[in-house]
Amino acid sequence: MVASSNFDRRLTKQVYDNVHRNIFLDPLCLKFIDTEQFQRLRDLKQLGLTHMVYPGAVHSRFEHSLGVYWLAGEAMNKLATYQGTELDIDGDEIQAVKLAGLLHDVGHGPFSHLFERDFLPQFLNGQKWSHEDMSVRMIDYIVDEHHIEVDPTILNKVKEMITASSENVPGKSAREKSFLYEIVANGRTGIDVDKFDYIVRDTRACGLGCSFHFERLMDAMRVMDNEICYHNNDYLTIHKIFATRADLHRTVYTHAKVKAIELMVVDALVKANDFSRIAARAQDPALFCELNDSILKFIEFSSNNELKESKDLINRIRRRDLYKFCGEFSVPKDKLDHFKDITSKDIICSQNSGPVELKEEDVAVSIIKIDLTNGRNSPLERINFFQDVESNEKFPIQDDRISHLLPSSYQDMIVRVYAKKPELVEAVSEAFENFQRKTYGTILQVHATPERKKHMR
Repeated sequence: MVASSNFDRRLTKQVYDNVHRNIFLDPLCLKFIDTEQFQRLRDLKQLGLTHMVYPGAVHSRFEHSLGVYWLAGEAMNKLATYQGTELDIDGDEIQAVKLAGLLHDVGHGPFSHLFERDFLPQFLNGQKWSHEDMSVRMIDYIVDEHHIEVDPTILNKVKEMITASSENVPGKSAREKSFLYEIVANGRTGIDVDKFDYIVRDTRACGLGCSFHFERLMDAMRVMDNEICYHNNDYLTIHKIFATRADLHRTVYTHAKVKAIELMVVDALVKANDFSRIAARAQDPALFCELNDSILKFIEFSSNNELKESKDLINRIRRRDLYKFCGEFSVPKDKLDHFKDITSKDIICSQNSGPVELKEEDVAVSIIKIDLTNGRNSPLERINFFQDVESNEKFPIQDDRISHLLPSSYQDMIVRVYAKKPELVEAVSEAFENFQRKTYGTILQVHATPERKKHMR
C-alpha cells in the first residue's frame, strides 16, 4: 500500500516480525525510487530461478532494496543516538548511508548472480564486470537522466559505500569515518544490513528457520577505533548469521535442481546472445535498463528461428525435462589449496570406451563454493568485541573460546556434474567416477544417482 502527501510518502510492508511497519521515505530517496531505472527492480526476483524449486521465493530486489534502506537508517539512528556527539555524525552522512542501502542493487542483472557469474564472463574476454560497479554507473545515469539535485559529496560517498565490500577499495582502512562504510556492504567483517535483510527475507520465503536476531546486534553495536564492534555476549549470534547464510547456500541457492535450471538458462542465454545482444546491453546503462527476468518470456514466445535452440531449452525447463544430476563430491580439505576448476573436457577425457562417445557439449559441470564469508578462515577472526559499555578496549574472540562444537574447516568446494540428455546419464556418471579415481584414487561421492542405483542392484 502506498500513500502520499505533500510532505512524505510511506510504504507499508510486512517486515520480519509479522507486523506492519511504516517505512518513511525521505524526499531525495523518493526521487530515485520514482524512476523507471529503480522500478526495474520489481522485475528482478531476489533469488533468480530459485522459485522454480521453492515456489515462495518470488520476492524482488525492489522490496529487498527498501528493506536495506530502512535497516541502514535504523543502524545510523542508533549510532547517532548513543555515539552521535562522539562520532560527529551529521545529517548528510545519515542520508548517504540510507541512499547507499536503497541503491546498492540498482545495477543488478537478471537471475540473481547467474548473470554476472556464469553468463557475462563468456563474452567479456577477461574484463571484469560486477553489479556493484554497474550500480555506481546506474546512479550517475539516473541523476543525469532525471536531473536529480543531490550534493556531489553525498553522491560520492554513496557510490563508495556500495563498492565498499571490495577488498581492493583504495585507502579503505585510512578513510575518514570508515565505520560508515561498514553498514551497507562490509568487506572487512561481512556483517552488514544487506545480509540482515536478505537472510531473514530468504529464509522466510523458502520456509526455513532463522535463529538469529539482528536487532540485538544493532542495539549493542559500538564504534571503536573507527570500526564497528559488538558486545562479547553476541558472538554466537554473529556465528549464527554466517551459519544461516551457509545453510541457505547449501539447501536453497545451490539446490541440485536449482543449479540444473541455472545451467540450462545460461546455455539458453548464450545461444540467444548473437540475436538479442544481451551481453552488449550490460555495458551501457541506458540499454542495461532493458534487462530483467522477462528475457526468458521474450525468448519463449519468439517466432524467430535464430532463437529456436534457446526456446527449446526454455521449453524443456517448463516441462521439467532438466539436465540430469549425475553425482557430486566435496573436494578433500587437503586438496583445496591446489584445486583447479574441473571442466566438461576433464570428465569426457575420463570416459572408458563404450557404446556412447561423450562430447563436451553433453556434460555440464558446476563448481560450488560455500564458506562463512572469510574463505577457509573463521569469520570471527576479523571481528572485534568489547566487554561492556564502559570499556574502551576491543579484542577478537577465538573459536575455541566460543565452543568446541564449531567447525574446524570453514569452506566447502563441491563439484557437481550433469548430463544434458537423459540417455547420457549412465555414460556421464561412469566418466565422473573414473575422473574421481584418476584424480583422487577413490570415488569421493557419497551417493549415486537413481539411474546408477538401478544398475548397481
